[in-house]
Amino acid sequence: MNGLGNQIVVVDMRGRADRVTPAAAIAINGTAGTKFDQIMAIHDPRTPGTANYIEIVNSDGSRAQACGNGMRCVVQALTAEQGRHRFTFETVAGLLFGEELEDGLITVDMGTPKFAWYEIPLAEEFMDTRQIELQIGPIEAPVLHSPSVASMGNPHATFWVQDDVWSYALDRFGPMLENHPIFPERANISIAQVVAPDRIILRTWERGAGLTEACGTAACAAAVNGARTRRTGRNVTVTLPGGDLRIAWRDDDHVVLTGPAELEWTGMVDPQTGAWTRDGAAA
Repeated sequence: MNGLGNQIVVVDMRGRADRVTPAAAIAINGTAGTKFDQIMAIHDPRTPGTANYIEIVNSDGSRAQACGNGMRCVVQALTAEQGRHRFTFETVAGLLFGEELEDGLITVDMGTPKFAWYEIPLAEEFMDTRQIELQIGPIEAPVLHSPSVASMGNPHATFWVQDDVWSYALDRFGPMLENHPIFPERANISIAQVVAPDRIILRTWERGAGLTEACGTAACAAAVNGARTRRTGRNVTVTLPGGDLRIAWRDDDHVVLTGPAELEWTGMVDPQTGAWTRDGAAA
């Protein structure tokens, strides 16, 4: 599946006790036909009142705490299977709520953002995470500097720029910043340009996945960081390389993401080895 071009592999693990292994994720991503950004593994529920437990695996085999585009894909897949439109899921980051709307778009309540330095987390104390001391380039003329940082279930750094986000070599800066010592759990790195009080243009280097067409949690982080730095309002459209997401930071502090999801093809995969078949033919 894909969410705005963000490549998602949704794996049905219901009725099984095993998990998608890191080796399997790396193997799946190692072939041209199944390169992906995240695996969304649907497990049996662990908590009463939830539909499923969702485990999220990055293309490098590491685990992720949250994935907004992937959650929309899960909602669409289960809606098509079950005919119901509203779901409560459990993830390592907590409970998430998803709904397919009448127009086919999918809304996911991503929960509440966290801004304290130890919640994101950062390796050292910053009293105000709307702007932290971090830069790339010469001290006297940094290329990127002073990002806003937040957690949307996973850590995000939003670097604000005045010019075109495509003029920055994110493929070069992204890996360095993702693995900077200030981020003990690594971080998603975004470059954001505010073009109107209700619109942000965004590019993201995704932790464990690299450059991506869209990152839902990065869009949410940019939206809340934009609002708390008074660059934007609390309802914005975030334009990513793959398309637009609508983000609302509600008065109850929950961040709600709305956008499309699309089924591309189905097949079978071994969650231990990553061996897979597509449309009845061996990969």
